[in-house]
Amino acid sequence: MPVSRRFALKLLAVAFPSGLAAFNAPSALALGGPQPPLNEVAPTFTLPTNTGDGQISLADYRGQWVVVYFYPKDFTPGCTLEARRFQQDLPKYKARKTQILGISADDVDSHAEFCDSEGLKFPLLADVDGTVSKAYGAWLGYASLRHTYIVDPQGRLRAIFTGVNPVVHSKEVLARLDELQADS
Repeated sequence: MPVSRRFALKLLAVAFPSGLAAFNAPSALALGGPQPPLNEVAPTFTLPTNTGDGQISLADYRGQWVVVYFYPKDFTPGCTLEARRFQQDLPKYKARKTQILGISADDVDSHAEFCDSEGLKFPLLADVDGTVSKAYGAWLGYASLRHTYIVDPQGRLRAIFTGVNPVVHSKEVLARLDELQADS
């Protein structure tokens, strides 16, 4: 089936910034807008999800560590690889009393299909209008960028990852989480 020009341009628009991010640009220069300040309260949110009672708030996880990761699109190669790595390491996150939350502009139905297809056991949240992605500086007009944030049990933003490489990202997040938990 031939790929439409519009689809190809959208794919390029999502892939190009993610590719640039792979060169690990400093967070101050991150695509998607200004990053929220470290060591201050993380931007709060409540979004629809494919799991549980239909909505999840960051505040639901007060008292534990949270990894909030933004990604462009369900079922794309980089996003699938990143999700698989988080799933593969899920027992390690649970051992560290840490919840993983994935966020993209895809809707709840797409997230449900993606979780079923990939066997994901952590929630994916639907930020269809990009409001939360914008608050975190992870929005590119119609899709979330590949950025990750670690939030501590008090709700403070403790780490920001831009320039994410999906192949090794979960390991990087675990290493940083270990450092942060050792310091607290």
